[in-house]
Order: sequence, then C-alpha cells, then structure tokens
Amino acid sequence: MSNIVEALAIETGMDVDLVERIMRSAPVRYKTYRIPKRTKGFREISQPAVEVKALQRGLVENLLRNLPMHQAATAYRMDMSIKDNALRHAGDGPILKMDFKNFFPSIKPRDWSVYCEQTGVLIDPVDVRLTSLLLFQRPTGSSVSRLAIGAPSSPFLSNALMFEFDQVIADAVAKDHVAYTRYADDLTFSAPRTGHLVNVEKIVRTTLRALAYPKLTVNDDKTTRVTRKYGRKVTGLTLTNDGKVSIGHKRKRNIHAAVHHASLGKLSKESLGELKGLLGFANSAEPQFIGTLKEKYGAELIHFIQTFDTPKRQR
Repeated sequence: MSNIVEALAIETGMDVDLVERIMRSAPVRYKTYRIPKRTKGFREISQPAVEVKALQRGLVENLLRNLPMHQAATAYRMDMSIKDNALRHAGDGPILKMDFKNFFPSIKPRDWSVYCEQTGVLIDPVDVRLTSLLLFQRPTGSSVSRLAIGAPSSPFLSNALMFEFDQVIADAVAKDHVAYTRYADDLTFSAPRTGHLVNVEKIVRTTLRALAYPKLTVNDDKTTRVTRKYGRKVTGLTLTNDGKVSIGHKRKRNIHAAVHHASLGKLSKESLGELKGLLGFANSAEPQFIGTLKEKYGAELIHFIQTFDTPKRQR
C-alpha cells in the first residue's frame, strides 16, 4: 500500500480505497471561475471539490508544510505578511520589481517529480505519481496539468519548488549589497544605490534558464525601477524614507471618506464589507492609523465595521 494513501486515510478518516480513488480522479475535479483583477483583466480561480480539498489539506499537514522554504519567500507563511515583505526593503534606496508570467499555471507535475528525485522527499514512484495527481489540475479540454490558483496545497508547493531559485538569487545579489524577497510571483530587490541593481535582471534570467525546475518566464511589462522621488511601493505598501511602511496617503483618504459615510449611515452592506476588508489591511500594515480613526469617529463605530458580518456573494 502507498505510504501517502495510508497517511491521508489516517489524517482524513477516509477509507484507503476511497482516498486512492479520489487522488486518481483529482485533476479533473475542480470548479473554475473568473474574478476581476485590481488593474485590468480577470484571474482564473479553480476550486477543488470538497473531498479533493480535504486530501490536499491532509497532504499539507503531513508533507508540504515541512518542506524547506527560503527566508526570501514571504508569501503564504503563518509568521509573515505583506508588511514583513515590504519592511525588508524599508529605507530610502531604489528598488527593482519583477514579476513572473502565469506563475502557478507554469508549475507542472514534472517539476514536482524532479524535486522529489533530487531531494528524496518521496522515493516510491507510486507516491510521486499519486501526489502529482492530487496536487495538479488538468483543465477541461487540456492534456496538460498545472498548479491551480485556489487549491490549498498550491501555495506551499510553490514555495518549496522555488527554494533553489530563491537561494541562488539571494546569494548572487547579496554580493552587490542587494536585498531580495519574493511574495508569490512578485520579486523585489532593493539596494543603497541604483548602480547596485544593474546586474539583477541578468542574474534572474540566467538563473531561470539554468534551473531544472520550474520553468518560469519574466513578465517584462511589469519590470520597474523606482526611486524615492517617485514613491516606492512593495506589495501594495508605500516605503517611507524613515524606514517604515505605510498604506499610503490616497488609501487613507479613501478610508477616511468611507468611514465618514458609514458614520452617517450612507454605506450599503456590500460597501461596509469592503470597508471591513480595508480596515483589516490597514490594521495589519499600519495599526496606528486605526487608532487615528477611533479618535476621530469613535471606537464603537470602528468596532462595528471591523466585526460587520459581510453578506455572501452569489456566484
């Protein structure tokens, strides 16, 4: 019997035969829909079926959570947030931002198989095959499986498979006094002077070509260099010149206006739900701003918004 199947049966309380049947059919047991991106276009989300998701979570607990993740990888980690990611680049130096094209969908079962072979995390070919089926989605009409945006196991797996890339990049750019972090597909580099960043793009592209897995491509349209003159942002947060991070003046003005409307009873339930999310974001990144709001509008109103029961959207 497969060790993985047995472990997942114990973790989930399912019968071992049922676990294996679900794993073998898992690649096609997804519901896919699209949500609008913050800028333009749509992002495709693929939610696994309930039983597939249960096994994926079981695999996270039994295996994926314990795989090495480089300290430069700051996304999907219990002890880190976008604030932690941004603070690594705090100060008044320039930053370089890069991005991968189709990050999750570019990661394939072959990458997991090669990773298992090189690291020895799984040795039994049956275990490698079954976990490949459980971890990757095969979209309707496609013969190629890929990592799904929406599966609970995808974030952990992506960080594990990117360990070697993160290590090579972090070591290489550190020689030029450059700090590096990766938040999912967002790469950020910062340095004391612009000249230190000159070789970074070449290092990234050379590393991508040299590594056996995963096969990723840089999104040239999103490669940007920013200095203090033009306002430096990292994962949605503004880097201040005194070494701190902020949610930014524009976002603060918008939140102030929304809270004012809420105080007058002029916000819909949907808008209150959106404001609740903004306050949560602000509290995690710049908690002192929440204190300012409480002083101006009253702690009772802010508490009401923060605990508002957001209505579920119909899909």
